[in-house]
Amino acid sequence: MPRAYLDHNATTPVRPEVAEAVASALALPGNPSSIHAEGRAARAALEAARDAVAALVGGGRVVFTSGGTEAANAVLSGGLTREGMPVPTQLLVGATEHPCVMAGHRFPDHAVEVLPVDPSGLIDLDALRRALGRRAGERVLVSVHAANNETGVIQPLGEIAALARAHGNALVHSDAVQAVGKIPIDIGALGLDALTLSGHKFGAPKGIGAVILAEGVSLGAPLLRGGGQEERSRGGTENLPGIVGLGTAAEIARAEAPALAVRLAGWRDALEARLRGVAPDVVVFGEGAPRLPNTLCFAVPGLDAATVLMSLDLAGVAVSSGSACASGKVARSPVLAAMGVSPALAAGALRVSLGWNSVESDTTRFLEAFERVVSTLYERQGRAA
Repeated sequence: MPRAYLDHNATTPVRPEVAEAVASALALPGNPSSIHAEGRAARAALEAARDAVAALVGGGRVVFTSGGTEAANAVLSGGLTREGMPVPTQLLVGATEHPCVMAGHRFPDHAVEVLPVDPSGLIDLDALRRALGRRAGERVLVSVHAANNETGVIQPLGEIAALARAHGNALVHSDAVQAVGKIPIDIGALGLDALTLSGHKFGAPKGIGAVILAEGVSLGAPLLRGGGQEERSRGGTENLPGIVGLGTAAEIARAEAPALAVRLAGWRDALEARLRGVAPDVVVFGEGAPRLPNTLCFAVPGLDAATVLMSLDLAGVAVSSGSACASGKVARSPVLAAMGVSPALAAGALRVSLGWNSVESDTTRFLEAFERVVSTLYERQGRAA
C-alpha cells in the first residue's frame, strides 16, 4: 500500500511538469551570461522563469537564490534600502519567525527587538506600534513571516505594513516561504518592500528560492560576491535547472492554487472535526486565527510526539512534529513557546500538512493510525476514547 505523505510544509513533492522542465533545462549547454546562441537560449529560459515568479507574487524584481534561508539572509544582512532612504539600523522581528530570520540576520543584538504574539500566534500589533513609536526618527526594518510553518497561522501583513508606513522610516520584509503557492500573496497590495520564497514548498526542486523586491528597493552589497550575476545582487552562475523548475511551479501555482486551497481546507477541517471525536481533549494550535488551508497542528495531552511519529511511520504515514529544519531532531518548539503553550503539551505537538498530490484517503489512513495510538494512551489512563 502506498504511504500517506502528510508533511508538505517540510517539502512538497516535485510536480511532474516541473521535473520535465528541469530535465529540459539540464540539456541546455549554455551559461546564461554568455552572449552566443547557446548562452542566449539559457538566458531566455532564465528570464521566462523570472517573469513567472514575479507574476505569482504580484510583480517586483526577482533575485534568484539557493533557497529561502539564503534569501532571508540576503534581505536581513543590513543593506536593504529604499531609494533615497539610508539602510536600517534597527530590526523588529516576530517571536514565531523561522530560524533563517531569527539566526540569519546581521544586526547587533542591542538593535533587535522580538515582538510578542498572542495565544493564537498572531503578532501583537499594539506591541509593534509601541516599538515603532520608541524608534521615531530611527531607520527600522520589520520582518514578519506571511504564515507560520508549524501552525499555519497567517499574519496580518497589510496592517503590519501600514504601521511601518506610518512610522515614515521603516521597511517591511516577509518570509513568505510557507505562504507562496498556497494563498494569494501580492507584494504591492500588501505594501511590502521585500519578500522571500523557496521553491520546494510548492512543487519546485529543493535548493532554489528568490528574493522579490518592490520598486525602488535594493539589497545593497550582495551577500555572495562574484561575477555580478542577478544584476550584481547575487554572484555565482545561476542554477538554471532549478530556476526553470521554480518558474514552472510558479505558473502552475498561479493557475491551480485557488481551487487546491479550497479542496485541502475541506479535508483539513474534516480531519480536525474527526480528531475531536477521537480525542476530545485535543488542542489545535492557532485555531483562533486565520490559517493556511493545508495545515493542522495539534497535541493531545499525555502523548509524546516522538513516540507517535514512530508509530505513524510504521503504519505508513508521514507527518511532522513541527519544523523540519532542526537536523531531524524532535525538540520543544520555540513557536509554541512564544504562543504560551506549556512544555508538556508542546512535547506532543504534531503537524499534518497536505499538498498538491494529497488524496482524501491519506487523512483517513492517518486518523485510523492515530486512533490506535490514542486508544492505547486512554487505556493506560483508564478512560475511554
